[in-house]
Amino acid sequence: MKYLHGTVLSITKQPLIYLIPSLLIYTLCLLAAPQACAYTAKVIGVADGDTIKVQRSNGKQVKIRLYGIDTPEKKQAYGNQAKKLTNKLVRGKTVDVKPIDTDRYGRTVGLVKVNGKSVNKRLIQDGLAWVYTKYCRKSFCSSWKSIENNARLQKRGMWNDLDITPPWEWRKAQRQGGGSKKVATTKPIVAGQYHGNVNSLKFHRPGCRSYNCKNCTAGFASRETAIRAGYKPCGICRP
Repeated sequence: MKYLHGTVLSITKQPLIYLIPSLLIYTLCLLAAPQACAYTAKVIGVADGDTIKVQRSNGKQVKIRLYGIDTPEKKQAYGNQAKKLTNKLVRGKTVDVKPIDTDRYGRTVGLVKVNGKSVNKRLIQDGLAWVYTKYCRKSFCSSWKSIENNARLQKRGMWNDLDITPPWEWRKAQRQGGGSKKVATTKPIVAGQYHGNVNSLKFHRPGCRSYNCKNCTAGFASRETAIRAGYKPCGICRP
C-alpha cells in the first residue's frame, strides 16, 4: 500500500506502465468526445420500443434513443409490443451503453447491450423494429437489414399479418395533419374486417356501434390478429 495526500492507493502486482495505455485511451475519450465513451448504467425507464432512460453511476440520468432502428409508435399497431419487449429486456437492469451520436432532442443515440446481447438487434429479430436506413450508417447495418428481411419472411411480430406504415411515414402524416387527423396504421379497412381504435386500442366487430368510429383506422382480418397487435376486445360487442 502507498499513501497519496491521505488517500490509500492500491497498487496492482503488474508494473504501472501496463496501466498507462488504458488510462490514456480513457482520458482521450473524455477530452475529445465524452459522448462517445462507452459506459454501464441502470435502466430506470422505458418510454417506448426504441427509447429508454438510464441512470449512470454518478447519478446522472440520460435518455437513450436506440441507434439504427425505429419501432412502431405507441398509437400504431405493435407499438405496445415493442415497448413491452424492450421493458422485459432492460428495465431495472444494468446495461452497456455505446453512444454514437446525439439527436436534435438532446438524447444520446447509441447501442445498448444487456448481458452482452444487443437490444437494438433483438427488436429487429423479433419483428418489432425496422432498420432505420436513413440514419443507420455503420458497417453492421447491412447485416441488420438481412435480419429484418428474415423476420419478414418468418412473419415474426408485426410482419405476421399487418402491412403497417413505417413510423417515420406515420410521424410525417401526423405533422402534415397538424396532429388532428388519425392516419391508418395497417391495411386499408374493408368490409368484414375487425376495426381497431388507434386511441383506445380496442377492436370491434361488424354491427358494433363503435365499428366505424373516427379513430377506427386499424383493420384486422381476425380476432387473433387484433389481439397480437396489442388491441383488446370491445366490452360491448365482445368480438
